[in-house]
Amino acid sequence: MGASILGAMPVVGYCLFDTAIGNCAIAWSAEGIVALQLPEGDDATTRARIRRGAGELDPPPLVSEAIDGIRRVLAGEDDDLQWVRLDLDAITEFDRDVYAVTRAIGPGRVRSYGEVAAAVGAPGAAQAVGQSLGRNPIPLLVPCHRVLAADHSLHGFSAYGGVVTKRELLRLEHAPGFDDPTLF
Repeated sequence: MGASILGAMPVVGYCLFDTAIGNCAIAWSAEGIVALQLPEGDDATTRARIRRGAGELDPPPLVSEAIDGIRRVLAGEDDDLQWVRLDLDAITEFDRDVYAVTRAIGPGRVRSYGEVAAAVGAPGAAQAVGQSLGRNPIPLLVPCHRVLAADHSLHGFSAYGGVVTKRELLRLEHAPGFDDPTLF
């Protein structure tokens, strides 16, 4: 996710909040959540990636409820977070379609980039789906970590920590093959 994950989104405010994996940041508009930043190397970097065009504010009730849900998920609880209201108005139609399909993938489940492409009516557009998910400003709420290569390998993850973070999120959700005990 580039220097700013907000781009031209109409942001009202943002805040940092603590979770089991570190301090995250969330930004919102009057309509819903516009961005979520997973922990970076330090709070200053996390804050810098999300604050463009917005002030740091106390979260309104809608955002506080989303933060509570995100904290529970990052602590290992099972919640699809589909109840969190998003504001995707500044997102392209293709990206909104990809995000809708991705958002419907439940915790502990995965789909391939090709399956998501087929579901949005663009079979053969797995690479475009990957690029769309690489632009995803709201990871976890649009669970791009649940989309894998066709062979279920982990390729790319734009959040800090890359595929290590993606694997950890899948492990937290008990996705098959990611939380299995090892012999050594």
